[in-house]
Amino acid sequence: MAVSTAMWLGGLAFSVEQDGHQFIIDGSENFGGEDRGPRPKNLLLTALTGCTGMDVVSILKKMKVENYTLTVSASGEYTEDHPKVFKFINIEYLFKGDKLPEKKIERAVFLSQDRYCGVSAILRGSVQMNHKIVIENT
Repeated sequence: MAVSTAMWLGGLAFSVEQDGHQFIIDGSENFGGEDRGPRPKNLLLTALTGCTGMDVVSILKKMKVENYTLTVSASGEYTEDHPKVFKFINIEYLFKGDKLPEKKIERAVFLSQDRYCGVSAILRGSVQMNHKIVIENT
């Protein structure tokens, strides 16, 4: 069972405890917050990049792909009307290394997006998600 507990600190700030870790979430100053931490909706992007990133490196390890770096970034645009939700999310996987196997990397990303990443599965039903793979051979 997953548990996240948020205790109100005043204004729009909450102290969150999740899996034994503590952090603060807050709103921007434009909306009455003090910018003391990340925004809750944007944490969905963080969850997505972490989830799919962990999948991809685990899959590539099983494929015996080594000696690379990976940066996963996600961006999204909100709707104009309330509730303001993501219209779309773009995910970029940036791999850097020497003679990286493009087909294995593509397969690992596909498997994460299509089968393993639970965050992707949750979001897939409500928002258009696009992904891009960039491979920089050094």
